Amino acid sequence: MSDHYNAFEISPVPAPGPHAVPPEPFRGIYGMPAFVTIPTSDLAASVEFWTRGLGFIELFSIPGSVVHLRRWAFQDVLLVPTAGVPERAPAMSVSFACVLSQIDSLVENCRALRPDSVDGPRDTPWTTRDVEVITPENARIVFTAARPVDPDSQEARDLAAVGITPPDVRRGDNEEHA
Repeated sequence: MSDHYNAFEISPVPAPGPHAVPPEPFRGIYGMPAFVTIPTSDLAASVEFWTRGLGFIELFSIPGSVVHLRRWAFQDVLLVPTAGVPERAPAMSVSFACVLSQIDSLVENCRALRPDSVDGPRDTPWTTRDVEVITPENARIVFTAARPVDPDSQEARDLAAVGITPPDVRRGDNEEHA
């Protein structure tokens, strides 16, 4: 993996840590490098869940055609009207980055709107804390927050073994810079 290098500066995702501050919703217009299109049979209910439950903003809408939602830069979702949605969520999911401090409120907000919509949170071996949400459209959405990695931990050694090292952060400094 010697061809890989740290390029954290191009991402809106802050460095992991218990005091990481999420960026504000990004309201700029840009050529989207990737986005998700989600069909919905109830556009109003979907917009409410995505904005109140998942923390997206309504960037703009074209009545009867599309509602463009966004959180951070490069986290774009297009809700489009359809006659019906799948009865079950697919195995496939789409993931959005968040920070650790957002996990509890995301879970609480989603459960307030749809009590059985959330699974987790759970910690992963690749140093994230994930929450899976099934939206009103039966989309499987995962919110994933990076956890700080102890440089002396087995997790750090496992990541280093495949060529992944965190950005240069002095030991014990994660909380001050996160």
